[in-house]
Amino acid sequence: MTATDPALTALAQGWCALSLLHGRIEAHIERALQAAHGLSVREYSLLDVLSRQHDGEGGHLQMKQVADAVVLSQSATTRLVTRLEDRGLLTRYLCPTDRRGIYTNVTDSGLELLERARPTNEAALREALDEAARNPELAPLVTAVETLRVPA
Repeated sequence: MTATDPALTALAQGWCALSLLHGRIEAHIERALQAAHGLSVREYSLLDVLSRQHDGEGGHLQMKQVADAVVLSQSATTRLVTRLEDRGLLTRYLCPTDRRGIYTNVTDSGLELLERARPTNEAALREALDEAARNPELAPLVTAVETLRVPA
């Protein structure tokens, strides 16, 4: 079935097109990040999310918040954190005010890798969107992505 299959409802066609666009973008970025930096899309996303934490009030994310941000289950997020910790890109430590809580921070090595990988991620995203824009089924979604602004 394609996004324009008449058997699909308009809603299902839209979802199919969005899913197709997401899959193509993610696969393109995955190949670029793996080739240039040895990072998966999920690893890059996790480093990016954790690099935006701060030490102030509400600055550290709970594991559930991290899992939601990288669109993984908590157990998959924990495994991902462990892999990156084993590579020296993340560290974990106990929350100073609640000994049950565990914080995860990006190490200097992780931040350096993330900074080197950002241009690769951006270029691969641009390439994937440009390619998708040539497909009439996906072009309206590309336009929407390009104009979308996430509220602060």
